[in-house]
Amino acid sequence: MNPAEPRIVLHDSMSFMGGGERLARILAEDLPADLALGDWSDGSYSLDGFKGRVYNLKARSSVPLWRTLNRLDAFLRRTRFLRDYETVVYSGIDSPLAVVNHRSGKNIFYCHTPPRAWYDLKENYLARMDLLQRVAHHVYQFLFQSRYEQAVKSMDRVAVNSMNVQNRVREHLGRESTVIYPPCETEKFKWLGQEDYYLSTARLDWTKRVDRIVEAFRRLPDRKLVVTSSGPELSRLKRLADGCGNIRFTGPVSDLELTRWIGNAIMTIYIPIDEDFGMSPVESMSAGKPVIGVNEGGLRETVIDGRTGRLLKPDPPVEEVMEAIEASGPKSAWEMRKDCEEQAKKFSRANFVEQMRKFLQ
Repeated sequence: MNPAEPRIVLHDSMSFMGGGERLARILAEDLPADLALGDWSDGSYSLDGFKGRVYNLKARSSVPLWRTLNRLDAFLRRTRFLRDYETVVYSGIDSPLAVVNHRSGKNIFYCHTPPRAWYDLKENYLARMDLLQRVAHHVYQFLFQSRYEQAVKSMDRVAVNSMNVQNRVREHLGRESTVIYPPCETEKFKWLGQEDYYLSTARLDWTKRVDRIVEAFRRLPDRKLVVTSSGPELSRLKRLADGCGNIRFTGPVSDLELTRWIGNAIMTIYIPIDEDFGMSPVESMSAGKPVIGVNEGGLRETVIDGRTGRLLKPDPPVEEVMEAIEASGPKSAWEMRKDCEEQAKKFSRANFVEQMRKFLQ
């Protein structure tokens, strides 16, 4: 931390290994800055060796609604230490509420996306909830949304992770913002070979449409799929793949294991609903592996159709996913390798940190 201008990064929580969690850690390490978290657990990135100070607000609970309310209280009432810092960088959805405790100095918001369960995907989320969950959702939105929107208005500047999110912030929050693509640790991912499997690394959540990928391979028994992630859809997807010897679920993997799975795949497949940015395609291209993706959301900014992968039409049916898999074999994947590696360099950790430093100035 620079004692002349003390800085701190404030992030919602480190409870798993996600893109927002990685970004907060990298930002705090490389600015450098101190780090504050709503919570931290063993399932997320290690903070061993981090040289700055770490504040853990311990807003933890196994009950979803209580966990949300606890985190709300944590950022509103337990962040008065922010007054000791000149610059605060907020990352996530809950953390911006803490701006009420930092009235002087610079307040910078890095927005991964406005909460999609309140805005563009609200009806989709509600349709998947039972009555009690819908009531809890409405209570949460009532307590939180106006505070969140006011907090965003209070920020001195807003950065976003893609032009896609930039449009959402303008539409839903009425703020202009600057696109600073998130960091991919591109040097970690290398071409290691080409084994006989395709790879899905997306979190097993309904918004990622991994069920369509699994169904495609269920109908293509001569092609192999490896799924290296976890999430609330795991049990359902395993049932969908039951009896299919060509589909493997590894569960959560370490960073080292992930680099091996990506580095030896033929291609990766990533077809989420209007993804904010999407780190998985960039990690894949870093290893020289093309991406079967979807022509919507952040993938339009990362994957070059025909050169670093194949972009399917928005909301692709299973049959189109199957056609793309059958048309994308080892030879075509190899031919795209150099373009993939070159494209991934645009999203390096060094580029991200350099742009953030300029943005903070």
